[in-house]
Amino acid sequence: MDNIFVYCEIDEGKLADVSLELLTKGRNLADTLGCKLEALVIGKDLKGIEKEIAPFGVDVIHIADDSCLFPYLTLPHTSIVLGVFKEEKPQIALFGATVIGRDLAPRVSSALVSGLTADCTSLVIGDHEDKKNNKVYTDLLYQIRPAFGGNIIATIINPDHRPQMATVREGVMKKEIYDANFKSKVKSVDVSKYLNDTDFAVEIIERHIENKKVNIKNGQIIVAGGYGVGSKENFKMLFELAAVLGAEVGGSRAAVDAGYIEHERQIGQTGITVRPKLYIACGISGQIQHRAGMDQSAMIISINNDPNAPINRIADFAILGDVAVVLPKMIKYYKKNSK
Repeated sequence: MDNIFVYCEIDEGKLADVSLELLTKGRNLADTLGCKLEALVIGKDLKGIEKEIAPFGVDVIHIADDSCLFPYLTLPHTSIVLGVFKEEKPQIALFGATVIGRDLAPRVSSALVSGLTADCTSLVIGDHEDKKNNKVYTDLLYQIRPAFGGNIIATIINPDHRPQMATVREGVMKKEIYDANFKSKVKSVDVSKYLNDTDFAVEIIERHIENKKVNIKNGQIIVAGGYGVGSKENFKMLFELAAVLGAEVGGSRAAVDAGYIEHERQIGQTGITVRPKLYIACGISGQIQHRAGMDQSAMIISINNDPNAPINRIADFAILGDVAVVLPKMIKYYKKNSK
């Protein structure tokens, strides 16, 4: 009771990266609160899954393993999560903001009347004073996320209902092994306790998953362009630079909306979150919506002709100039130095 739970999602037979990232954050929160970290994983053929989860510092692993639990169906998974949460009574529950997490977490939250904050970018523990009712709350989960179109950063709390629930997008949190030899307690979930025939009213007749054509989330070097690049034609320079550097190409929402680059490469609050070793921002103004998806990059180089562009405030190096002039020079000298 009063522990932290992370829903561990199975993505095509393996643990989703976002779940492992949440386990890392969950371990940190649990250490702060002095409570246990628990994981709940649901699927089929999960033998040995605990060996992948335990190194992230998970004290208790709940495993619901049954052939009826794959592929994912909303109702049976909801019933199991609800059943476990009602018995274990966690104080915090974390889900990935994936297709599954965005379907599952709101249903669980609604059934438990607990509240839910979606797409958090940060989670920390803190206190709150309700001056109106003269109450002081301690050790609350600060659920931090951009709001009002990214114009402000909102800190949301849930003082009176449990569990405090949040979803987090992939790439926002770091994924780190806590202890390679960590020993977890494993509990087998009796799914028959929670499931009934109505949970299987929907049947999957045919299932097809389209492989991602673009995958830039794990890129170590990213060359990203904004509206300031000027045209789809000019974006070819970004791809040429990326080819020289062995990098991936991304774009801001403004560039995507203008048709300069496809949506699969969009970085930011409504796109992908990345944390490469090097991020080269070309013609990107750097509004908060975009920075939310890349401000954890190890090094940021900005190329912009506006010295007051917000991106320059977080850039390690700012090159003031026209992208159409600067990029050809970078390509020329990187090619020269790579020989």
